[in-house]
Amino acid sequence: QVQLEESGGGSVQAGGSLRLSCAASGGTASTWFMGWFRQIPGKEREFVAHIKWSGSSAYYADPVKGRFTISTDNAKNMVYLQMNSLKPEDTATYYCVAARYANWRSYISRTEYDYWGQGTQVTVSS
Repeated sequence: QVQLEESGGGSVQAGGSLRLSCAASGGTASTWFMGWFRQIPGKEREFVAHIKWSGSSAYYADPVKGRFTISTDNAKNMVYLQMNSLKPEDTATYYCVAARYANWRSYISRTEYDYWGQGTQVTVSS
């Protein structure tokens, strides 16, 4: 059973930076996809970014493209989300996710992910 644990959330002013970390345990493979989603109360969880465990195939949602960077450290079983130039609209609970490889998956829909972390809160003030 894969377990994901996020850390690194907090409060920051607009224009600032945060780095979220996700510790993965329980057995993933290099072909798996890892990602981040976020959720504002009252709204559905939305895709932020994904990457293959090997570090290739990074992909970003348009609202974060150019500001966020997703990366992996296989030796430490860690996934990171570096968030720069933060905006108040980035305020949300951020979730780390993992999915087995399947060639029919786009890895953009929340229904395609098999495992979720508990989430970490990010608050950006103006």
